[in-house]
Amino acid sequence: MFDEIAKGASEMEDKILIFGHKNPDTDSVTSAIALSYLKNALGYRTEPCMLGEMPKEAHFVLDYFNVPEPRYIDNVKIQLKDLDYDRILPLEPSNSILKAYNHMNAHKIRTLPIVDSERYLIGIVTMKDIAMNAINGDYHAIHTTFYNIKNDLNAEILNYAHSDVNGHIVITAFHDSTIIRQQRIEPDSIVITGDRFDIIEHAIFIGAQLIIITGDLEIPEKLIEKAKVKGVNIIRTSYDTYSTSKLINQTNFISTIMKVERIMKFKENEYLENCKEMIQSSRHSKFPITDEQGKYLGIIGRTHFLNPSKKNVILVDHNEYAQSALGLIEANVLEVIDHHKIGDINTALPISFRNMPVGSTNTIIYQMFKEAQIDIPKDIAGLMLSGIVSDTLFMKSPTTTYFDEHAINALTEIAEVELQKYALEMFKCGTSLEGRSETEVFYNDYKEFVVEGYKLGVSQVFTLNFEEIITHKDAYLKLIQSVHDDRDHYLTLMLVTDIIKEGSYTLFECRHDRLLSTAFNKTVEQGTFIDTIVSRKKQIIPMLIGAINILK
Repeated sequence: MFDEIAKGASEMEDKILIFGHKNPDTDSVTSAIALSYLKNALGYRTEPCMLGEMPKEAHFVLDYFNVPEPRYIDNVKIQLKDLDYDRILPLEPSNSILKAYNHMNAHKIRTLPIVDSERYLIGIVTMKDIAMNAINGDYHAIHTTFYNIKNDLNAEILNYAHSDVNGHIVITAFHDSTIIRQQRIEPDSIVITGDRFDIIEHAIFIGAQLIIITGDLEIPEKLIEKAKVKGVNIIRTSYDTYSTSKLINQTNFISTIMKVERIMKFKENEYLENCKEMIQSSRHSKFPITDEQGKYLGIIGRTHFLNPSKKNVILVDHNEYAQSALGLIEANVLEVIDHHKIGDINTALPISFRNMPVGSTNTIIYQMFKEAQIDIPKDIAGLMLSGIVSDTLFMKSPTTTYFDEHAINALTEIAEVELQKYALEMFKCGTSLEGRSETEVFYNDYKEFVVEGYKLGVSQVFTLNFEEIITHKDAYLKLIQSVHDDRDHYLTLMLVTDIIKEGSYTLFECRHDRLLSTAFNKTVEQGTFIDTIVSRKKQIIPMLIGAINILK
């Protein structure tokens, strides 16, 4: 069972994660899902994810086509679960010390986890603990079970009466009269003897816990019958009395020597960067790993940090660190599918980097479906169609190309939707600002850029009713000022795009009072409407680059 659980966890973490940029939009969400479907159809094991809260428009799309939301992740940093740690099989506290020793010796391990019946970690035992018990332990006390003793001594059962064996060891070295006179055998005694029938009979009469016959010697059947009547356990081992007396202490429960307090352990979801220093500075070398509930998973050591396994990821709809998951530098970027300018993502090995000047990432993925000759299901077609319509503003954006229009026509037929009606419903749902704070509206589609050495922050809000924004103009300007100062921007711009009017309103804070007027070739004040400006990528950023170069 443990091996199956470990294998399942390992397989789940081996999946390639596919995700779009922070503050996801409809194109980034749907392209991650569509590409994941394509990759899985080609034999890969992938999972679509998203880096932020799903916007209303994307939520509408997924609900419309009955597709589940991708899993949310906030980073791809290396976690302890990403390391190839040792899946050491644990023992339960009722196992014997000798079984623990043999298990550790056979698997060449020095730290053994002890778990309960539900796999919750309850303690650990080291080889040092076993050695110290052999030197300093209580040689006479036994707290174990009948079958632990029977199995560890390779013994034969002559009579089984009860499971628990709790008492003290008596080795019959004295004359039988001395043993009887001094009352050395008591009801809690574990008697080790040879073929000394008087001693055996006396031990049965007293009601000893257990009688161990050494040397594989025979005893009369009448004594066994008396033991059955009296309820006394009897076993016979091939070990001699000396060897038996040496081994008997090792049949104790492993729980009698395990450490249960101040165990240094870690949870699988903890990040490597947070644990590394703590582990390397510890005097211990091995540490248990558990899941979030405290169930044991494995053992980690310092050597596991030398070549940590990285998460494998594919990026869609972005190729810049600032727009991607935290810890991306710690991940293996296997592939990039994007339609934006080339950013700053770099890799140690060659990868597949597909970047096309089209209106949507889904347009590229549509081409990939065709190239792979994989049929597109109705629901996936609906998602891809929605991503293209959203990013091209229903083909009104200057980013729209022939390839986008071709993909829209083909996907509309597969998705079986009335495109005009569906697009209006999607935009209406996506642009509604009802119930959203100024901060939520601003950051819903916010991106940062470094242009000619200047840091810019550009938020784009799509709406069919600018009055929803202008009514709270002062609050938005205050938020923009705060973002501008906190992030040390050269320009912080909130672009409010009206899809029907095919233009955008501006709210902003800028270090240069003529930057926006120069960029758009008209006087720009708070709330100014700029006709035909609808694309951040194709229009706003290039115009800002030009204006910055002019004003340098």
